Amino acid sequence: MRTANPALSRLAELQVDVLDRASDFDLDGTLQQIHADLHPGQLAFAADKDTQILGISAGYGAGKTRALCARAITLAAANQGFIGCIMEPTGPLIRDIWINDFDDFLDAYGIPYTFRASPLPEYVLHLPGGDTKLLCRSFENWSRIIGLNLAWVLADEIDTVSPAIATKAFPKILGRLRSGNVRSFAAASTPEGFRWMWNTFGSEDATARTDRKLIKMRTADNPHLPPDFIERLKANYDPSLLKAYLDGEFVNLNTGQVYDRFDREKHVIKSFDADNEPLHVGVDFNIGNMSAVIAVRTPNKLIVIDEISGGHDTDAIGQEIKRRYPHRQLYAYPDASGGNRSTNATRTDIEILQSYGFSNQSERSNPPVRDRVAAVQAALENGKGQVRVQITENCKRTIECLELQSYTEKGEPDKDAGYDHMNDAIGYMIWRLFNPLYARAGRGTGIRIY
Repeated sequence: MRTANPALSRLAELQVDVLDRASDFDLDGTLQQIHADLHPGQLAFAADKDTQILGISAGYGAGKTRALCARAITLAAANQGFIGCIMEPTGPLIRDIWINDFDDFLDAYGIPYTFRASPLPEYVLHLPGGDTKLLCRSFENWSRIIGLNLAWVLADEIDTVSPAIATKAFPKILGRLRSGNVRSFAAASTPEGFRWMWNTFGSEDATARTDRKLIKMRTADNPHLPPDFIERLKANYDPSLLKAYLDGEFVNLNTGQVYDRFDREKHVIKSFDADNEPLHVGVDFNIGNMSAVIAVRTPNKLIVIDEISGGHDTDAIGQEIKRRYPHRQLYAYPDASGGNRSTNATRTDIEILQSYGFSNQSERSNPPVRDRVAAVQAALENGKGQVRVQITENCKRTIECLELQSYTEKGEPDKDAGYDHMNDAIGYMIWRLFNPLYARAGRGTGIRIY
């Protein structure tokens, strides 16, 4: 006669106990209690069922994780029988942050659940309308949710993820929200400068959209913090960091603005009449993210009148510029490396531009980054106070990039936050047009060589 396995017997007893508690579970009453225990910022985030894309920008200790837990239960209740997903930046953070806090939250409110740790962690909430699965995944492995039909996704500390990864993953995640009753994507983070959260919720384009909303939570909003918590932060952080880490505001956390001579009052104009003028086009090549800055030249200035951001490839840039300006003379100032490679793998990028009627003005190689940055700075305003570059207000991405690109701790222009492409495009053009080496091109030097 085979002896029963005590561990298996205990597991069966626990499962029966969970299911018994589930049958008596008052979901509506529990939701009311959860919401009653939240402070106003947490409640605004947890209870929102109308906003498709929701964000929290929170200071340290503002109660962000508890707000995520409350929203997870609220969305699970609204989508009983469907699947949701919680994402942390890395796998270890799922264990160290989410699982510990979520277990405590479920136990505190008596929510019946079972948990499976492998092969990937997931919860099953035993709710009156049916078992409801919550997957736990890492954002760095976001592709693992491809193929799933989800009702909702929550992403924690998303600004600590590389902006390139977050930007690539975001539309793919939205494409998985195809089941359930209340489909939602929500993200929470302490702001880490002008990164993904800013682009998605804080920028001018983002705030004009009706499908998203940002909630800011201050550290002082949380009544449960130790009395000296805020004072200790104030004693250890400078004022700019405190705006982010206490108030959830977006501020530059790096070592300085690259183009600190840029000033909207000096450099942004409403419009410019450029009919029939030749066009000067700076181009930065990136597969799937082509950038072009379109300008006209006056006797004393370069006026940027148009832009293209996020172009698919060089052909797309060429076609779009020819569509907008079919009869203009076109001068291109591209990334010089485009003479050696291509975004479509058949011809070089510069050859493609030339096939659309562009006259290539690039050198054999790009200038050093520091020299190009210095050329843009001098064009924005030189030592004599002369402003030689202005931008029409419709070029929103170019303006934003000049304002927000910062230096890294290594003293290099930051390329992770995504503000480099438009700046590189305008930089190639300014370097060629304002560099003293070319300022007298085609003119006599007054020197005779025998």
